[in-house]
Amino acid sequence: MDSISNVVFYIATFFSVYLQVFLLITFLENRKKIVVNTLHLELEKYPGVTVVVPCYNEEKTIFRTVHSLLELDYPKDKLHLILIDDGSTDDTFSILKRFEGRNNIKVIKKENGGKHTAQNLGLKYTETPFVGCLDSDSLVHPQALKRIMNTFSKDESVSAVIPSILVTSSKNIVEKVQKAEYDLIVFNKKMFSFLNAIHVTPGPFAIFKKKVFDEIGPYRHAHNTEDQEIALRMHKHGYKIENCSDAYVYTSVPKTISRLYQQRVRWTYGFFRNMIDYRDLFFKKKFGNLGFLTLPSGIISFSGVIVMFVLLVANFVSFISKKILEIKTIGMSASFGIFKFDFFFINTKTLLFMTIFTYILLIIAIFIGKKMTEGKPGFPFEVLYLVPFYGFFAPFWIIRSFWNAIFKKESSWQMERVSL
Repeated sequence: MDSISNVVFYIATFFSVYLQVFLLITFLENRKKIVVNTLHLELEKYPGVTVVVPCYNEEKTIFRTVHSLLELDYPKDKLHLILIDDGSTDDTFSILKRFEGRNNIKVIKKENGGKHTAQNLGLKYTETPFVGCLDSDSLVHPQALKRIMNTFSKDESVSAVIPSILVTSSKNIVEKVQKAEYDLIVFNKKMFSFLNAIHVTPGPFAIFKKKVFDEIGPYRHAHNTEDQEIALRMHKHGYKIENCSDAYVYTSVPKTISRLYQQRVRWTYGFFRNMIDYRDLFFKKKFGNLGFLTLPSGIISFSGVIVMFVLLVANFVSFISKKILEIKTIGMSASFGIFKFDFFFINTKTLLFMTIFTYILLIIAIFIGKKMTEGKPGFPFEVLYLVPFYGFFAPFWIIRSFWNAIFKKESSWQMERVSL
């Protein structure tokens, strides 16, 4: 059993190290292309942009979200907002109605149907060449839209641009861990952008050319992960997705382990189901790094976690069984053999060095991600408990998601929005 665990660990570690090294090399090759606009940016042209804000029971956050959009440094006659209440049961709609009467804002209330139905309703009212979405618990940086539109202007082949998503606040350990994770995602997304391998256009302020939806269709339910499905569909039809790393969007994250668990079950379940739906993207030269790197690495990572967790549980059960047998045989003097320390002994096993090396790569990636968003970051201390935290809790939601994917049991967007 131990040998099997080691083999699985080495395989998982190899792919993890390979991916991080590959992304770091990508960074070194493209670091001069990463631009952080600290000065006031002006564009030669300001295309019309519509931002759809779907919401359900968001009375506590929706006012700040809409206000942040109104504070965008973008010509007001070129920015249109469509605020859609997806059948809320609280005071969300009454808050939205405060914004009625403005020329560039349309407020709609509809029967509950899920996030993708609200987004598609917004598309029907969109008359601008660009359209995007903003989750109702997120805030945008005043320069975010200008920087995104600047990215479009630099490359006409780009059909969608995604921002860098940051955590609004990190007070407890659950939030701090996610902050480190989001800093890592900032780095990874930019590297995947260089590789044309972005597989999610996230709800917080991804901006599209309207013709994308006109040509390949609107959002789909997509197992409550419509932002991933539309990105995969775009790749399938040859559309390019870019990342604007200095377009900042600030989002709320779950504050408790139970809420984080609910969120990740939905995300991971959606990933598994979308991988099944888009299995024809794998290992096809036509889809480049997306089919050979991004999607396979996700499958390998989740599969490795499941196998390792099962083996660890099996080893633990085997260990306890042996110790019980020892106690029955020779009494309580039996040693559990767990806490052994020798001051003159240093563990030189490959396992230890691989773990340390992986940690170092992780720290470097998070540090670069923080630098891309904060300028001069300090040491990312959150990484010290990032791996132990996710190492303990992630197997539970991954296994639950895998189980749900097999039996097609999905969580609802509305239920999650209430809980977060």
